[in-house]
Amino acid sequence: MNGKATRLSLVSFSSVPMRVFHLTWMAFFVCFFAWFAVAPLMPVIRDQLHLTKDQIANINIAAVFVTILVRLVIGPMCDRFGARRTYTWLLALGAVPVIGIAFAQTYETFLFFRLCIGAIGASFVVTQYHTSIMFAPNIVGTANATAAGWGNAGGGATQALMPLILMVMVSLGVEQALGWRMAMFVPGVLMLVMAVIYYRYADDTPEGKITGSAARGDKPSGRASFMAAARDYKVWLLFVTYAACFGVELTIHNLAAIYYVDRFGLDLKTAGLYVGSFGLLALFARALGGLISDRIAHSRGLDGRTMLLFAFILAEGLGLMAFATRDSASAALVAMLIFGLFTHMACGATYSLVPFINRNALGGVAGIVGAGGNVGAVAAGFLMKGVATTQQGLFVLGVTVMITAFLAVAVRFTGEHKADERKLYREALAARNGAGADAIGVKANA
Repeated sequence: MNGKATRLSLVSFSSVPMRVFHLTWMAFFVCFFAWFAVAPLMPVIRDQLHLTKDQIANINIAAVFVTILVRLVIGPMCDRFGARRTYTWLLALGAVPVIGIAFAQTYETFLFFRLCIGAIGASFVVTQYHTSIMFAPNIVGTANATAAGWGNAGGGATQALMPLILMVMVSLGVEQALGWRMAMFVPGVLMLVMAVIYYRYADDTPEGKITGSAARGDKPSGRASFMAAARDYKVWLLFVTYAACFGVELTIHNLAAIYYVDRFGLDLKTAGLYVGSFGLLALFARALGGLISDRIAHSRGLDGRTMLLFAFILAEGLGLMAFATRDSASAALVAMLIFGLFTHMACGATYSLVPFINRNALGGVAGIVGAGGNVGAVAAGFLMKGVATTQQGLFVLGVTVMITAFLAVAVRFTGEHKADERKLYREALAARNGAGADAIGVKANA
């Protein structure tokens, strides 16, 4: 158990696992706020830079493409250097293009900075890695999903707040063409502040800070972690299923504001609030997905977790098809919130499975599966370029998601694997209930 927490005590900051829990979701929130800060301002930016439909599609693809590569690398980096230093560097370096995009004057420079900003989307992998090593099997799904959900809410908050920040600047006499540029300094500065806080107050493991794998002989090298994960077919099945849920989430964040403006004639502020409500579902929906997964695991083990993921993704696909066929803004909003609920819960259920795939290559597994979400978003971006209307593209995407759901059922574990995890689960419950805690070395209220 090595000091892992068996409870998720949300009001506690004293123990290492809970302090890291709060720091990592806050860092994730700031990163997602910055990652999507441009999206709700795109109607204004489109007019100023005279962007075409294809150019906007390229920008949306760029926003998620580079994240694929960085997520593949950053998971093994956590295994090699520890999550604290990895997150600190990601926050500090990621702030540069966030601020830099404010100076873009052409489509080419805007596209370049948007591509670079995509790297901070890898923050999700660090968050999931960090919470996975801090919490015991009985609660790790809930912890992962809650941290990811609260952090993901940054994507929803930026949809609502960035237009408001722009409006405040315009009300102060700043030209709109300059106002959106000034607004981009807000998330950039927040990232720099968070980098300092994370380095100062976070710990790598429940046992404290580490200086890399050289200080911990049980930690694999980055390459070994990646290769061990890449050889497991279950990792690639989850790669695809995560593309079907988180990829859809990213797609909605990038195009929904323009979709509501163009299809239903909403103003920028209202469209931002609509899309923001989708993102803010993550405040509870991801956590709910992880919580249900942990509860099902109590009676049905790992197989129960996979069947739950199947059900969530299937419902998501049906809801997305309904969203694409609505004829009014209010009906579209209701449909978006329904399918968004299942989308977020599917994301939470996916990363409730990740810690159990290969404990010795957790960073590699988290990185590859996380990259799947961005592959899904890139694929959806190309889909949107190839169809006549966004509405048509969303419907096709919904059908694809439904088909993908069946891959979750194909994620199978050996009898030995399930028995080992069941033993660890029972040990975690015993520690939580105070039975045998001294023998296991865990405080029940950690």
